[in-house]
Amino acid sequence: MGGTDALERLEVFVGAWNLEASFPRFPDVEVRARTDFEWVLDRQFLLQRAEISLPEAPDGLMVIAVDADRDAYTQHYFDSRGVVRTYQMTFDGRVWTLTRESPDFSPLDFSQRFTGTFDDNGTTIRGQWEICHDGTNWEHDFDLTYSKIE
Repeated sequence: MGGTDALERLEVFVGAWNLEASFPRFPDVEVRARTDFEWVLDRQFLLQRAEISLPEAPDGLMVIAVDADRDAYTQHYFDSRGVVRTYQMTFDGRVWTLTRESPDFSPLDFSQRFTGTFDDNGTTIRGQWEICHDGTNWEHDFDLTYSKIE
């Protein structure tokens, strides 16, 4: 994957999205959020900003960069709690994955992974986050649906 091709592939993310999340640990709570993706620094990076209505969930700022050595991407994550993390990311034009299984700027108290799939129109992403506390057994954390509004 060349750098330019990899960046162009991310164009489908650009715009504003509504988010809906369902958390098994908060079954009666409806979580609404908004996230925006935009190109920054001469289209070399994709910036994502997220604002979430659930007080227990932080607002976030994410910067996506091409990782040409691995034929993938890196997502640099920052949130309103002061947490900083690095996620390994892949995107083939339809399936989006984020994975964190190594310590980075924050201790690795648990591993995380997200898999989201774009619909045929590129206007909905249905995904789920999983969490692993023991290094072996993954469990469902929450579902997350993105619906493009702009």
